[in-house]
Amino acid sequence: MAELLVIRHAQASFGADNYDLLSELGHRQSQALGQALRSAGWVPDRLVTGTLTRQRETLRSMGFDAAPEEHPGWNEYDFHDLLRVKHGGTIPDMVQKDRKTHFRTLRAVLREWQQGGIAGAAESWTEFSARLEAARRFAIDTEARRVLVISSGGAIGQLVATALGAPAEQMIALNLQIKNTSMTRFVFNERVFFLHEFNSTPHFATPEGADLLSYS
Repeated sequence: MAELLVIRHAQASFGADNYDLLSELGHRQSQALGQALRSAGWVPDRLVTGTLTRQRETLRSMGFDAAPEEHPGWNEYDFHDLLRVKHGGTIPDMVQKDRKTHFRTLRAVLREWQQGGIAGAAESWTEFSARLEAARRFAIDTEARRVLVISSGGAIGQLVATALGAPAEQMIALNLQIKNTSMTRFVFNERVFFLHEFNSTPHFATPEGADLLSYS
């Protein structure tokens, strides 16, 4: 069986004008993860990212030098767009910058989006689900035995929910608990695709590593 190891990008710049950049903590998280994989003898033979800067920066800071392949299906849903559409074009300041308010609002907006709401959004729930399935198929259409993908929380949550045959709303609960630089592992061959490990962060399992933990 081959392995597909999907990593959530490291901490981005929450509340900044350009969210799509890693924070200083994010670079440290990525370095710790890369070192943990190498120490465990897990070296990928195929690298894939989405097209987002925070995903590419995560891979670079992990220290794997080969140029990755890219597939836009691994990108996050555009939560800024969903929140803007929901609030008539402008995201309220509290939703933008206060974490508790942001995630409470996002949960409600995602439920509405899954049910066919948020008319006018750049991407529908159906389109998001379809492009993620295309990205999964792209990643496992390979002779490689260890495929490393850098993706985002919503994409990983949906991938896990689909692999488990869970209701669509389960994706939201999975999405919002996924840690930055956590590992979610699948095993696959030409016939099967199984979840093997979810949201694992052994690189945080030390007193020093515990200070690296983040969720956004």
